[in-house]
Amino acid sequence: MQALKKLLFLSLCILLPFALAAPAEAARQQPVHTLNYFQSYATKDAWRVEIGVNASDVKYEIRQKTLLRKEIVIDFDDTVRGELKQHIAQKSDVVKDIRIDETPDHHTELHIALQPDFGEVEVRVTAIDADRRAHLPFRLAFDIYPKPAEPEAPSVDGVKGHTIVLDAGHGGSDTGAVGPSGVTEASVTLAVTQDLQRILEASGARTAMTRDTDVDVYGPNATDGQELQARVDVGERTPGAEVFLSIHCNAFSNADANGLETYYCAGSARGARLATLLNEELARAGGRRNRGVKTANFYVMRHSSMPASLVELAFVTNPAEEALLSDPDYQQQLAMALAIGLSRYFTER
Repeated sequence: MQALKKLLFLSLCILLPFALAAPAEAARQQPVHTLNYFQSYATKDAWRVEIGVNASDVKYEIRQKTLLRKEIVIDFDDTVRGELKQHIAQKSDVVKDIRIDETPDHHTELHIALQPDFGEVEVRVTAIDADRRAHLPFRLAFDIYPKPAEPEAPSVDGVKGHTIVLDAGHGGSDTGAVGPSGVTEASVTLAVTQDLQRILEASGARTAMTRDTDVDVYGPNATDGQELQARVDVGERTPGAEVFLSIHCNAFSNADANGLETYYCAGSARGARLATLLNEELARAGGRRNRGVKTANFYVMRHSSMPASLVELAFVTNPAEEALLSDPDYQQQLAMALAIGLSRYFTER
C-alpha cells in the first residue's frame, strides 16, 4: 500500500507540470488573424495602401519614425503575414517601398518607407467592408496625405521689438467661472492668449506667457496670493518687459449680465491709456456691450512694475456670450483686437 501511494505521488509530480502548462500552451496557440490582401495606388489627394484581413476586429497601432529613414509603421496585433510578399516596391512620389515583417509574438508590422525628400505626412484610416461579388475581403485603407502647412498668423504693425507679458487667467486646479453649458473661463483665456501670442510674435514682438497650458502657475495647492504673485514674477523676471496684460472672462449670478470691460490700477496714467485702447478695440471687434474702462485693485496690476491692464472679454455665465467665447473664430477676433490695442499703445503718443 505504501509503495502504491509512493507511485501515485511520483506520477502526479511528473504529470502535473504538463497539466498546468496545457492552458498556457493553448492560450499561445489561439488562432491569429491573417493578412490576405494588399493593394496600393494613388487617389486624388493621397497614396492609399489597402490591407485585407480575415476579421474586422483586428487591432493596430500607427506610429511615425524619422530617424535613419522616414517611415510609417502600422503594427497589427495577433496577425500573421499569410501569403503577402515581404517586400513590395512602390511607384509613388510619396512612398518609396513597403516591407511586411512578422514578429515572434504574433505581430505583423507594415513598414511604409517615405520618399526622403517628401515633407511631413498624416495618415487617415478607412474600414472597407468585404465585397463577396468582387471577391474582396474586409480591408483597412491607409491614406497617406501631405500634412497641410500651418496657416500663417496674422500680424499687426508697431509691436516689433517690444516685449509683452501675457497672463491667461486661472488654469490648472482653478477653472475660473463656468458657463451654463460647461465652458470654463480658464479654457477661453488660454485659447485667446495663445492666439494673441501667435499674432504678436508673427509681428516681431517678444512675449512671455505666465502659462501656455492648463496648469497652476505657482503649482498645486498654492494660496491665492502665491498663485497671483507667481504670475507677477513671470513679468518681473522677463528682460525688457514693457506691458503686463491679464486676460479674463466675467461672471455673474444673473445670466443676463453681459458685455466687456477693461481695468487699470488707479494712479497709473500709462495703465489707464493701455486699458482705454484695449477697450476701444475689443468693443469694435467683439460687438458686445461696452461696460467701460474702470479702476480696480487687482493683485497682478497692483504688483506689476510695468503698465498693466486686466480685460474681461465677456460674461461666460451669459449663454449667448458663452457660445461666442468658445468659438475659435471669435477667440481669434478678440486676440486680434487686443493685438491692435497693443500696437496703438506703442505707436500712438
